[in-house]
Amino acid sequence: MARIGVLIEARGGEVKKTALGALAAARQDRENEVYALLFGDHAEACKGVLRQYGADRIVAIRTPEADISPFPDVQAGALAAAIDRFQLDAILGVSGQTGRDLLARIASIAGAPLVLDCMDIDFPSGIVKKSHFSGKTTATLRLNGRPWILGIRPNIFPERIDPRQGDTVVYEATVPTSKRLVIREVKQGSSGGPDVSEAEIIISGGRAVGSAENFRILKECASVLGAAVGASRAAVDAGFASHAMQVGQTGKTVSPRLYIACGISGSVQHFAGMKTAKVIVAVNNDPDAPIFQKCDYGLLGDLFEVVPALTRALGRAQAPRIGHNEG
Repeated sequence: MARIGVLIEARGGEVKKTALGALAAARQDRENEVYALLFGDHAEACKGVLRQYGADRIVAIRTPEADISPFPDVQAGALAAAIDRFQLDAILGVSGQTGRDLLARIASIAGAPLVLDCMDIDFPSGIVKKSHFSGKTTATLRLNGRPWILGIRPNIFPERIDPRQGDTVVYEATVPTSKRLVIREVKQGSSGGPDVSEAEIIISGGRAVGSAENFRILKECASVLGAAVGASRAAVDAGFASHAMQVGQTGKTVSPRLYIACGISGSVQHFAGMKTAKVIVAVNNDPDAPIFQKCDYGLLGDLFEVVPALTRALGRAQAPRIGHNEG
């Protein structure tokens, strides 16, 4: 049996869905004892969900500094201290924007092995797998030293209900306050929606979208779908979208449940960033576009006709039926 800590990211008192996938990854080995680690007052608001999804123990980490969200070094120090306090064999987190930063800091403090973007973990053998060379091959790594610091690719492990007792423990971490790095402000990306690296649904545009203004067509569809908006490198290089939206070899690697590629040819570089999507839908007016050889569903047509039609159809499907007789 191993003791596995899971870094829980919460927003507005709610656990991010990708963190529930990290809990599922920790629960792969049924013998593991899983510790959900989170800061401040989030534990009370989140304990019901964490118990439902497999947390044996919920650890509320507190520090002398009441609010440590602006201080990544303090957060990492508190988590590294929690490793020692609870004798954890590993810490898992989501390889998103926050997770990558914190996990790397924890590994540096603890002098522990770090693997990010993990796609598979075998706890008894200490073997993890991750993609290399833009998804062309898979690296199989055996970790000898402990604790392991592991970042899970978002949405690779689907959340799974597995009710546990989930006792809550308050851990007072005594770590020095470090203000070498202070986060003053977090600005919303230009896409205006969820981060593409963690989104369950993504609608992406390529050079064929034609302009930054035309990306509003994708944003309107995304708002109905509850999706993030992504872009190919060609669209980013043309100035149609920000680099934060870029999916591909030189952008972000994503694993959504649904990926809709609009006006994207399907180059090897782009495909490397979204090949692990559960379902891929392509919209393109070129019947010879490589994307049609890699997608689950293909729509041959003009994206400026197909995407607005999809938005309207989804809107009608979600609208309440006026006059519907409940009896």
